[in-house]
Amino acid sequence: MKKKVLILAGDAVESLEIYYPYFRCLEEGYETTIAAATAKTLHTVVHDFIGWETYSEKAGYLIEANCSFDNVDPADFDALIIPGGRAPEHIRLNDHVPGIVSHFFDANKPIAAVCHASLVLTTVKEHIRNREMTAYIACKPEVEAAGATYVNEPLHTDGNLVSGHAWPDLPGLMKEFIKQVNEATIEV
Repeated sequence: MKKKVLILAGDAVESLEIYYPYFRCLEEGYETTIAAATAKTLHTVVHDFIGWETYSEKAGYLIEANCSFDNVDPADFDALIIPGGRAPEHIRLNDHVPGIVSHFFDANKPIAAVCHASLVLTTVKEHIRNREMTAYIACKPEVEAAGATYVNEPLHTDGNLVSGHAWPDLPGLMKEFIKQVNEATIEV
């Protein structure tokens, strides 16, 4: 049976942080669904590190979200990916997102979170409290305020949660995530 991966996104999702995992999952043979507040064409952004004190942002590619959050049954999926960018700032406000994310923690299913994805995880504090994770350094205060320990490393794995600092860390993040997905058993 084919593994199913859910990606939570929205407008201003970081281009590499959605495209790399999406294509990597397709390459692995996973059935991969991109969900957003509404099923629509999403605008991505390109964040780059060009010598500023923070990253720069430019318009990126378009990508289709083929499912809305209110139509997601997380029990239908084997794993979850939350890309960064600015999308996490607003998708975490959607009433359905905390329940979706909580399911993956409750069921101990693999979760990959990169960069600003940590902002979504702060909506499920009960699941990240006393856990370790990394994220983009600007998210450190939110990670710690939610009760998690911020790890100043490009990649970190704490049980089923695989976290990455930013898009340059995607190869390692996806390697660990795919390992976890492939080792997980599918309940029939």
